[in-house]
Amino acid sequence: MTKNVRVRFAPSPTGPLHIGGVRTALFNYLFAKKHGGEFILRIEDTDQNRYVEGAEQYIIDSLNWCGIPFDEGPNKREKFGPYRQSERKALYKTYAEQLIESGNAYYAFDTAEELDFHRKDHEAKGKTFIYNWHNRLKLNNSLALSDDEVKTKIDAGEDYVIRFKSPQDETLHLKDIIRGNIKIDTNILDDKVLFKSDGMPTYHLANIVDDHLMEITHVIRGEEWLPSLALHYQLYQAFGWEAPEFAHLPLILKPTGKGKLSKRDGDKLGFPVFPLEWKDPKTNEVSRGYKEDGYFSESVVNFLAFLGWNPGTEQEIFSLEQLIEAFDLAKVNKAGARFDPDKIKWFNHHYMQEQDNLSIAESFKASRAELADIDVNYIEMVVASVKERASFVNELWDLSHFFFVAPESYDEKASKKAFKEGTKEILSTVLELVNNTEYFTVENLQTNIKGWITSNKIGFGKVMMPLRLALVGALQGPDVFDIMYMIGKDETAKRIEAVINTL
Repeated sequence: MTKNVRVRFAPSPTGPLHIGGVRTALFNYLFAKKHGGEFILRIEDTDQNRYVEGAEQYIIDSLNWCGIPFDEGPNKREKFGPYRQSERKALYKTYAEQLIESGNAYYAFDTAEELDFHRKDHEAKGKTFIYNWHNRLKLNNSLALSDDEVKTKIDAGEDYVIRFKSPQDETLHLKDIIRGNIKIDTNILDDKVLFKSDGMPTYHLANIVDDHLMEITHVIRGEEWLPSLALHYQLYQAFGWEAPEFAHLPLILKPTGKGKLSKRDGDKLGFPVFPLEWKDPKTNEVSRGYKEDGYFSESVVNFLAFLGWNPGTEQEIFSLEQLIEAFDLAKVNKAGARFDPDKIKWFNHHYMQEQDNLSIAESFKASRAELADIDVNYIEMVVASVKERASFVNELWDLSHFFFVAPESYDEKASKKAFKEGTKEILSTVLELVNNTEYFTVENLQTNIKGWITSNKIGFGKVMMPLRLALVGALQGPDVFDIMYMIGKDETAKRIEAVINTL
């Protein structure tokens, strides 16, 4: 690529960042880094009625947690700042008026009541009201009014919007990196509002002006913006600017594969749809986040990369650096990508195994009051012995509680299987062997206990099952001799004595 690649992620601060938005940000980031370019964050807060306090910071925190921080944005390397559209308000009116002067836009004074009348009138005739070439000369706008009438209305402070004048009887030939060539008949397009009566631009105008001024070379965004491509392309033409290249990403679908993934799906099926936990400042409702649910950011990023993109190989585990190297917009699918909650758990299991045992031990210790006074180095040893069976830190307690506390009861079904006639005598001998093992190591315990079992021709199950129950309270856990070694001689003896007394 000859141009210095510049891409932007431009969310609205109207609530928490949906996982689909994170995927859009990720693909922009990967593309930028692949081509040595810049990843820009722009906050599109022109809709002040829907602005939510704290949403902008949430977006920034989410990108940072995912390991995909922006290069330019609010309060960071503001080369083309400001990066909040509300702070760029003065810019847009000038550009809207420029379009009026060039004949590509016009003032429209239609009231909400007038437009509602036209809609209902069309519906009654079985038609759909579209404000464009076929009726605009009959409506209340500067194309149908004289210059004096327009000036009088503006001077009198009448509310107006500025609409784009979409052309008649033309065919637009558009190109999308993912979807290929697209043909649009301009006769079906409506004259979109570019500037609102409240003095704020609509998304369409602000988006184009900002992308141009910030020298954006590639617009990578969700499929829901595909219907706006024709207008955005025409705006670039109207201004006489070179348009960026466009790529519209496929939708993220519900786990069933039907319809767009929503928060409701996550609530219903028990998985988050937001990267971080979010507390609604108005309702105080708390929505779950992947971070707080115990997912590693690497798992989320690796999983999201595969929602709509395929490297063309069998490889599924990618570090961020590997994703950057492999990423190619040409390998992004057109079809929607089904969200699979089990697959992201699979990724998390993998990254759990890759994590440093000490860092997991520290997280585990912080999550359980029972571990507050336990040496983190001991917890690290426990983690090493059980984490293979865990996908999340919060699963470690169920897998390892017996390393920290003695069983208070014994699994009923397992007890019937393990405790037979003669078990008491067998465990009494094992207790004696434990007490007589001077150097309490795994090897010595194995030699002494297994040697005794073999020499007395006792079935291993008759000894090992009740011994495991004594130590764990159930038929689960890692190697029995590892457990004995780690909890120590005194604790091992106490637990065997306890089960003998229970028997």
